[in-house]
Amino acid sequence: MIKISIANRQESMTVSRDQLREVVLAVLKGEGFDDAKISLALVDNETIHVLNKRYLNHDEPTDVLSFPLSAPTAATLEGELVIGIGVAQSQAAERGHSEQAELALYVIHGLLHLCGEDDTTPETATSMRKKERHYLHQLGLPDIAPEESS
Repeated sequence: MIKISIANRQESMTVSRDQLREVVLAVLKGEGFDDAKISLALVDNETIHVLNKRYLNHDEPTDVLSFPLSAPTAATLEGELVIGIGVAQSQAAERGHSEQAELALYVIHGLLHLCGEDDTTPETATSMRKKERHYLHQLGLPDIAPEESS
């Protein structure tokens, strides 16, 4: 069973809980997880800035933070994603696509981290971008995954 909870702690963007659930289910099922408890927290720039500074020592707002809450070998995948809505809005405007597509990309990216994916080397980052594109396509969303720099 996949359990999804969504806390919308921001007011600057209208979000579709149904679309968020659809994204979560597509990624988890695609990555082979049938048993999961996933929490999404949609927050403003100030909140994600504080969390990014506290947990990663990065003094700026960010797009998504992934917090695994279960061991890699646990029977149930548990984790929380904290998503910066202000960053999603500015990136969508800058890159010329919908805020909903940008939000979906952040959910996909964060979930892939919870599922064990890594993007710290050029090879793993390329693999992760490929998976992001796969899920965007599967969900009928535009290919907005970032291009890898060479």
